Amino acid sequence: MTADPLRVAIVGAGPSGFYAAEFLQRQADSVEIDLLDRLPTPFGLVRGGVAPDHPKIKAVTRVYEKCAAHPSFRFLGNVTVGRDLTVEELRRHYHAVIWAVGAETDRQLGIPGEALPGSHAATEFVGWYNGHPDFRDRSFDLTQESAAVIGLGNVAMDVTRILASSPEELAGTDIAPYALEALRASRVRTIYLLGRRGPVQAAFTNPELKELGELAVTDVQVDPAELEVDPASAAELADGSHREAEKNLHTLRGFAARPLGGKPRRIILRFLVSPTALEGAGRVERIVLGRNRLERDASGAIQARPTGEMKSVPVGLVFRSVGYRGVAIPGLPFDERRGIIPNEGGRLLDIPSGTALPGAYAVGWIKRGPTGVIGTNKPDAGETAERLLEDWRAGNLPAAEPDRDAILRLLADRRVDVVSWADWRALDAHEVAAGAAHGAPRCKVTEVAEMLAIVRKARQG
Repeated sequence: MTADPLRVAIVGAGPSGFYAAEFLQRQADSVEIDLLDRLPTPFGLVRGGVAPDHPKIKAVTRVYEKCAAHPSFRFLGNVTVGRDLTVEELRRHYHAVIWAVGAETDRQLGIPGEALPGSHAATEFVGWYNGHPDFRDRSFDLTQESAAVIGLGNVAMDVTRILASSPEELAGTDIAPYALEALRASRVRTIYLLGRRGPVQAAFTNPELKELGELAVTDVQVDPAELEVDPASAAELADGSHREAEKNLHTLRGFAARPLGGKPRRIILRFLVSPTALEGAGRVERIVLGRNRLERDASGAIQARPTGEMKSVPVGLVFRSVGYRGVAIPGLPFDERRGIIPNEGGRLLDIPSGTALPGAYAVGWIKRGPTGVIGTNKPDAGETAERLLEDWRAGNLPAAEPDRDAILRLLADRRVDVVSWADWRALDAHEVAAGAAHGAPRCKVTEVAEMLAIVRKARQG
């Protein structure tokens, strides 16, 4: 280690990237951090993934703002690695590069009819109603009376809740205005929420489940027979370590015992069913569901096995939320099976030698896969940052370009309009002011070109 500051690039300005920066700022004697993102806006899934009716979760950005206030922190927004910079160029300009790029694509069902119109990834819908530039132009046929959401994680719950909410419940949030207008005209009245395993294995959290029962215009229907706990699940509950599952069972049994209130919309929760096909003449008209039973496999994990019993359910809209995976970055190793960058404790590993790549690290979903909630990323990022600091103190990091501003000159030569933190603050103020005019916390700008135009105008004073 030299007396020079530790210079780190973090690629991806979501929670993992900010937590890694925060840890380094607290633990390193002298560190200069450049946080890069392909969008002009920071905060990743907190901005583009958290549901608009969950403002308390979004308040975590205040922690990230404190990190950004550090005098040696820089935000380099609107910079895409692979287009504006290469992996090798990052390596040359920094002692270390931390990859915090998340899991950018969804897993598919792999069933016949999945490509029919009316079949969508949940991430498309989430990005659309959150005003993410990548998804603002998507369209969804909300004239359909029945929809199915496949999966029992919190993203599936968000999609279900947004479909089932009244416009009045969504007004006053930061939902994209075009999405609110489309949802005002929605004719969706029945939403099937489908899981291949039982209620004990459901991945949603209890607060998310409870919210379904609090919607103004929607009843929740659960078949009591599907809440009967099989022996394998009962054994899981018996060890006392599945408190969330116990809470979920209690809430689900409450739903099952509650008389329907005659509300105009209905959520029907189904367990132990797997989609085997989507069918229709030119678009989705029905989903074929196979009935499952639960069994333990050789490793002791509980798996859903088909019983052979099949049933078709009429639906015109399907959202799959069955997992996510990372995308390979040219110039970096990638584990195709797991959809992550191979690593050990955050240190990137070469394939096939298995040796650590000097100065290369990963955090978040691209490191461990799509598990956990926002807070899960904090200890995960801390682990990676500690490995980086160990390597720095041991003198095991590569040399860096001595001039910190060389990277900015390189980007300027390539005519990249880099968005700074001050630029983002101007865009943020614009959105907040626009939202206030409509009684909302903000009105997001959803096109990159418009974001950049607002930033350029603010620079001119």
